[in-house]
Amino acid sequence: MGRINIWVKRAFICVCVLIGIISTLLLAITLFGHGHFHQSEEIDKMLPGIAVLYVLDAATLALSIFGVYGARKEKKWAVILFSVGMSLASLYLFVNCVKGYQAKHEMEELSRKEDLAMMPLSGAKQNDIEQMYYFQANFKCCGLVQGYQDWGTDIPLSCLCSDEDSTDFKCVARGNNTRFVIHYPNSDMSEDDDHKGLMDEHMLVYKEPCLPILIPFMGYAISLMIGTLVALNALWDVGVALAITILCQMRRKVDVPPVIFTSQPPRYRELCDTAESV
Repeated sequence: MGRINIWVKRAFICVCVLIGIISTLLLAITLFGHGHFHQSEEIDKMLPGIAVLYVLDAATLALSIFGVYGARKEKKWAVILFSVGMSLASLYLFVNCVKGYQAKHEMEELSRKEDLAMMPLSGAKQNDIEQMYYFQANFKCCGLVQGYQDWGTDIPLSCLCSDEDSTDFKCVARGNNTRFVIHYPNSDMSEDDDHKGLMDEHMLVYKEPCLPILIPFMGYAISLMIGTLVALNALWDVGVALAITILCQMRRKVDVPPVIFTSQPPRYRELCDTAESV
């Protein structure tokens, strides 16, 4: 068996360790996401994708362990298992990256339809309303299409434009027939608490609706996810290339200098004979 180059061996072990760490993090994120969406109404649709993530993360973690073992102990079967398994995983990830890039526009349109399905916001589900609260507070917007008017007469406090925000974001005065509410109907609060409003006429609301902000943000998130998967795929390919290099070095024979046997007597015998003759 041939001798493995020490630098190639170290580089391969480092890549395997990095793959193992990333796989462990992805497995933890998958577990957290599964637990977070366990009570969601969309969980049935998400289960096939979650199962694939479990299998992919666990498989790459196990393959990284085999890779480190094969390189350190110079076990050809372990390195072969790593190279074949990671090649299949890399091919699967590459195909899904291409599909995801091609379906980017369709996913943006699907997100637009799902957001518009919440209209009118005055009769939206509690989960959708809480989601809108989060969007409005973080993206400094109000409503989906027509701004604060999408909320009808009860405008949530997440649309409130503070004095600090008024200098950086466009704010407008709300209508006279509207009021700010702290808790929206269908919440856990009592009916009297739900309809407690703040009636200050000088309060402003964010002018920009959220939908024109959410769709580009969704496209950016999709592009970022695809870019991350491409970088991960490149790391897997580097590991496969190093594994193949190690396998080639294992098969290469080491040149051993030939051993020559001779029947001639040693030279010190000849020196001794010369000394005696003198």
